[in-house]
Amino acid sequence: MSALSTSSGLSAHKWGILLVLCGAIFLEGIDVAMLNVALPSIRADLGLATGELQWVMSAYVLGYGGFMLLGGRAADLFGRRQMFVFWLTVFLLFSGLGGFATEGWMLIVARFITGVAAAFMTPAGLSIITTGFAEGPERNKALLIYSGTAAGGFTIGLVAGGLLTAIGWRWVFFAPVVLSFVILVAALAFVPKSARPDRSGKRVDAAGALTVTAALVLIVLGVERAAHAGITTSAGTVLAALAFFAAFLVIERRSPEPLVRMGIFRNGSLVRANLSAMLFAGGFFGFQFLIVLYLQELRGWSTLQTSFAMLVIGVDALLSPTLTPRLVNRFGTAKVIVGGLLLAVLSYGLFLPLGADWSYAAMFPSLITLGLAFSLAYGPLTILATEGIAEEEQGLAGGLLYTAFQFGAALGLSAVTAVSVAATHAETPDALLDGYRAGLLVPFAAAVVAAVISAFGLRTRRGDEPSAAVDAAAERSSAPVSR
Repeated sequence: MSALSTSSGLSAHKWGILLVLCGAIFLEGIDVAMLNVALPSIRADLGLATGELQWVMSAYVLGYGGFMLLGGRAADLFGRRQMFVFWLTVFLLFSGLGGFATEGWMLIVARFITGVAAAFMTPAGLSIITTGFAEGPERNKALLIYSGTAAGGFTIGLVAGGLLTAIGWRWVFFAPVVLSFVILVAALAFVPKSARPDRSGKRVDAAGALTVTAALVLIVLGVERAAHAGITTSAGTVLAALAFFAAFLVIERRSPEPLVRMGIFRNGSLVRANLSAMLFAGGFFGFQFLIVLYLQELRGWSTLQTSFAMLVIGVDALLSPTLTPRLVNRFGTAKVIVGGLLLAVLSYGLFLPLGADWSYAAMFPSLITLGLAFSLAYGPLTILATEGIAEEEQGLAGGLLYTAFQFGAALGLSAVTAVSVAATHAETPDALLDGYRAGLLVPFAAAVVAAVISAFGLRTRRGDEPSAAVDAAAERSSAPVSR
């Protein structure tokens, strides 16, 4: 054990915990990737329109993003291990139920509940890492291995999704059940039980959770409907979303135990990390959605061909735990993030002049660059969003980050769908290509804005911003005692 600890920097016990948590985030990555390549087959079998097909993906990320803040708070209040194990079980059940869907709405509902389960499971797992590994090199190493495993899940999911869809798309939902069960057994064996947190005077902010979830769902719905609904309907949906968001802010300010302590946003690094994560995820998911449709529906590629074509994006599975830690140690987190986002801008820019008969050689530079971008941005954003946060708020910090990722993904999917549908005036190949080209502007613009936001972090030196832990303690000491 001592040899392992000396060579790796982590004890055997911590390696065991990390492997279980990496298994869970691997599961989340493989689940999303397999579904992504199976979408055209699902559309053909269930007869779904493009807008409805988008909701098969968006339902999951909305359930994920909409309940992530509650999930993070629940981990802090009810115990990280307890939340992780319970919601992993729910994930297992509803992932399997999705495979039995015979109508589009059934699949959408199953995906939504699976996303809700992930919303509670993921911040619990992340906070087990951020509270169980010392802040600094040890935690950074664990987080980068963790993010690299998520990327590995996505990479393997692309190939596995193609193979399973060739047999039948329902196997895309059945396969994660087996993996979930193995991880569940391992979690019960390796993740240590923790003392039940003291919840005296504390309560779950259900009103805050419901209003913020309603706001997120309505914003995405408003964007998605913009392409085919009247301006009045779309504007009304967005205004309703803003009203729910305003109600959420009022509730949080008045609640003695808010879902989100507003003072946490005084941490500039956390704010930049979350905004950049939202935009990066929106561009990444929107880009993949369009490319899968382009390759399978316009070019006529099989699911397996599409899987192998996109496999190169998974280079981040190799680079995140190997190259990225060295770059972070040498240049700092902020510079590595900006570099990754600039590579994303380059990747999407290279794909903008998309042709009707592009060879794989023409696509390759963009795809490999996107894999490099992901390896430099994803893990360091996780570090930046949780660094300096008090232990009792690590669940909240993880919840905020993954809310940003998943809300960004849902918003990106809706935005590229809306733009692409609006620009497609017929079902001819030329018209479809015009729609794809228009939709590709969305991830390009999102990456540009994310890079600009993150660039402000280059001017902030360590110690320039107040510690979130100190800020939280000060805020609690000045708050009235709840009864």
